[in-house]
Amino acid sequence: MKLLIASQGDVEVCGEAENGAEAVRRVAELKPDVVIMDLRMSGMDGIEATREIAARPDAPRVLILSMYDDPSFMDLAFAAGAAGYALKRDADTELLLAIRALARGESYLAPSLTTVILKRVRGEGQAESPVEAELSARELDVLKQLALGHTNRQIAEVLSLSVKTVETYKARVMEKLGVQGRVGLVRYALTHGLLAAEE
Repeated sequence: MKLLIASQGDVEVCGEAENGAEAVRRVAELKPDVVIMDLRMSGMDGIEATREIAARPDAPRVLILSMYDDPSFMDLAFAAGAAGYALKRDADTELLLAIRALARGESYLAPSLTTVILKRVRGEGQAESPVEAELSARELDVLKQLALGHTNRQIAEVLSLSVKTVETYKARVMEKLGVQGRVGLVRYALTHGLLAAEE
């Protein structure tokens, strides 16, 4: 991706970051015009990083480049202040178009996502949430219990598991979802309506 961007005469790669927190710091240092942001990263995720970057008075335009075409992720991205959303699978053809659009002050949504948006507006194709697609049934149970504020011991009793097994599931869930700690899990569960579904 870096080579693709750098090969263009009108675009310059001024920096890179390995995670959200570093991206926020690098933006303050380098003051780019456009930031290309992934969603899932260790520590601070792409949504939180986008929110912090977009809140700056001299904020650059943020393009989310994601593997997810689920509308809930697009909602999160734009609510956080992103100006564009493109898919990694289309990066070879869409990335430069998106960067240039954001640099001109425009917004960008990958053309392949318009069908997804139209289906949602029409109420068609309501699929399971990204969380439910990624997690096993037991991992989802543990996530819901954690988000409800239950301790590992309480979850073990409710689900008839050992405390050690609960800790293993918790670690797997955090790794799969790219979040850290109980606060991150609660935020994720709230964002995807898992607690509402539990009530």
